[in-house]
Amino acid sequence: MASRVVLDFTRDCIAEARQDLYQADASYTEYAGFTVNRGPTRQLEAHRSKRAGWLRAAVLGSDDAIVSTASLMIGVAAASASKQAVLIAGIAGLVAGSMSMAVGEYVSVSAQRDSEQADIELEKRELAGAPEAELNELATIYMRRGLEKELAMKVAQQLSDRDRLGSHLRDELGIELRSLAHPLQAAWISAISFASFAAIPIAALLIAPRPQGIPTIAVLSLAGLAALGAFGAYLGGAPIGRAALRVTIGGGMAMAVTAVIGRLLGVSVK
Repeated sequence: MASRVVLDFTRDCIAEARQDLYQADASYTEYAGFTVNRGPTRQLEAHRSKRAGWLRAAVLGSDDAIVSTASLMIGVAAASASKQAVLIAGIAGLVAGSMSMAVGEYVSVSAQRDSEQADIELEKRELAGAPEAELNELATIYMRRGLEKELAMKVAQQLSDRDRLGSHLRDELGIELRSLAHPLQAAWISAISFASFAAIPIAALLIAPRPQGIPTIAVLSLAGLAALGAFGAYLGGAPIGRAALRVTIGGGMAMAVTAVIGRLLGVSVK
């Protein structure tokens, strides 16, 4: 049991040092007692969780773009508005939605980043003021994971010698310095994804025969949602069918509700 846990910790060290390993010229590099085959392909494990930040922003922006823009256009069309009015509503929704998503993502991710930075600064002060207590705390974390006391202290000391702050952030707070939130990245990805996918219901309106505007918008938008859900699931390693069905049903409900509201308001205005 102890040897397995030590191996896990050592693998973590190797993962953190991969960038340094790739700087070497030899085809095989020895690190922490393990021989790493660098070979011509340099294949690494594809951990999909590293995509979480930008993938979340892209999927959220794209899904919101189709649902909100299509629902807005269907609601306006259901109120017996002209094709020009529906088109204007769609374009306005595209522009407003893109800006809203960018600002919203930037604000929310900035708050997350500020929280992470505050924890990092606090940990730096604690390490500077009480290094021994922090080392014991790190060893205690490893003991809770199954290491014996002496072995836990040895692992904590070795990891601290290599990267004291990084070890505490990762194992005590769950923060990876290389995976901190990026507000600007989330903002522009959300804006671009929203604008791109909001064009689907707008394009559907432009190609639809005049009497078939609402059905065409709905069908193409739902198809886009299904494809988006499947693609997002593929990137994240989740079941494709379930993800596609989930976003399709949700989008269909939103469009149906706005169509009913638009129809009721259109009738009442007349």
